[in-house]
Amino acid sequence: MIASLQGILAAHKSDHAVVVVNGVGFKVHVPLNTITVDIGQDVMLLTLMIVREDAITLYGFSTEAEREAFEKLISVTGVGPRIALAILGTMSLDRLYSAVAGGQADAFSRVPGVGKKIAEKIIFELKSKIKGADGLVPAAAGGASDVNRDVMEALISFGYSSSEATDAIKAIPADVPNDFEERMRRALSYFV
Repeated sequence: MIASLQGILAAHKSDHAVVVVNGVGFKVHVPLNTITVDIGQDVMLLTLMIVREDAITLYGFSTEAEREAFEKLISVTGVGPRIALAILGTMSLDRLYSAVAGGQADAFSRVPGVGKKIAEKIIFELKSKIKGADGLVPAAAGGASDVNRDVMEALISFGYSSSEATDAIKAIPADVPNDFEERMRRALSYFV
């Protein structure tokens, strides 16, 4: 199993890259925005190798969280590697997880190849898989978990990353009541 590749970027197309490692060029299928270096520069990709009857294919990712999201997406019935790469190339991980957690099928409308039925299937099948899993829907901080989860989702929908939202929730004093509006106000004041 090939778990990662580190080498020179020899080519970069919209759906794949060629990474030369010790004189051997590996074709690696990648999400659209994964490669951030120019041709001729060093690149490091975490990979997932999928062996099928008719092909051995490498998929590359810049982070472990991206690779885990890909694995979760291809576990959904009707979602293959091509659609999973399109989703990861179009949506940020935070947006993907908040769309799944919030049941927002319309969030997938910009992804080529994903219609309403596939979006609903992704939400239905992944919702139970991402509840409480590390790196997916971040666990709420403090004792008011349901309210904190709502605050987390609201902050992410405002454009904050999940780590920023988690930090803001952790900064809310423990004596703040279990009230969404009050906790949201305190979380937003963290960013001021």
